[in-house]
Amino acid sequence: MRHWLENEIIARGRLPLLFFFLGFIAGFLFIRFSVRMIRADVRWWPGNVTPGGQHVHHVVFGVVAMIASGGAMIATYEDGTQVSGAVLAACFGVGAALVLDEFALIFYLKDVYWSEQGRASVDAVFVALAVTGLLLLGARPDAIVNPTDFRDNPEPWVRAVLVLSSLLSLAIAAVVIAKGKIWTGLFGLFFSPMLLVGAIRLSRPGAPWARWRYRDKPKKMARAITREKRYRRPIVRAKIYVQDLVAGKPSVEHARLATEAELERTVQPAPPSLHGAHVRH
Repeated sequence: MRHWLENEIIARGRLPLLFFFLGFIAGFLFIRFSVRMIRADVRWWPGNVTPGGQHVHHVVFGVVAMIASGGAMIATYEDGTQVSGAVLAACFGVGAALVLDEFALIFYLKDVYWSEQGRASVDAVFVALAVTGLLLLGARPDAIVNPTDFRDNPEPWVRAVLVLSSLLSLAIAAVVIAKGKIWTGLFGLFFSPMLLVGAIRLSRPGAPWARWRYRDKPKKMARAITREKRYRRPIVRAKIYVQDLVAGKPSVEHARLATEAELERTVQPAPPSLHGAHVRH
C-alpha cells in the first residue's frame, strides 16, 4: 500500500486527486447518514438547518465549500504544495458530494430528494466517482490531446493528426451520448473501441438520436424499444436496488416493481422534434 501510494500517487502528483476522491466519498456517506437520521427523527442527531423557518438544503453548504476551497486552490496555485493542495482538494470533494447529492433538486428545481426523481442525484454521484476513480488509476481520456505528446512532436503534421483524432473521438462520443448511452460515452473517452461500438449500435428509443432518425422508421424504433427493455431490465433492477440501499431500506420486491414502472415510463418512442411537428402542422 505504501509502495503504491508513493510511486503511483505522490510521485505522479495525484495526491490532491486522491484526497478529493476520499473527501467526496466521506462527504457523501456523511450526508446520507445525516438525512436518514433526520428522516428517522432520531433525538440525538441534529435536525435540519432552518433559520427563521427556512430550510437550508445541504447543497448550499456544498456550494460554499467548493467556492472557498476552489478559490484557495487558485490563490495558492504557484506557491502551494501537494499537501496543501490535498487538504483543499478534500474540502472541495466534500462540497462536491453535498452538491451532487442534491443534483435532482438543481435539475428539477424542486425538492424531490425522496421521490423516484431523486434517484438522479445517486446517478450523478456514481458518475463522479467513476470518472475520478479512472483518473486516479491513471486512465487518460483518449479523446483529449496529451499536452506532453503535443509538445514532444514539433512536426506540424503530427500535431494536426493529434488534434484531428481528438476531434473525431469527441464527435463520436457526441453521437454515442445523443443515442442516450451516457455510460458508454463516458468510458469510451478512456477506451476508444467502446465509442465505436456505441456509435454503431441502435439508439435508445427515447434519445435525441431516435427522435431525429427513427421517427419515420417504425421497425427500427420497435427494435430499439424491444432491445431496451430486454437488456435494460436487469441493469435497472440492480441500479434501483443499489440506490435503495444508499437512500434507505432496500427491497427486492420494490426493485422489481420499480423496474417495470421505470421501463414503462422511460422506454417510449422519442417524441417528434419541434421543427418536425411545426412542418407537419
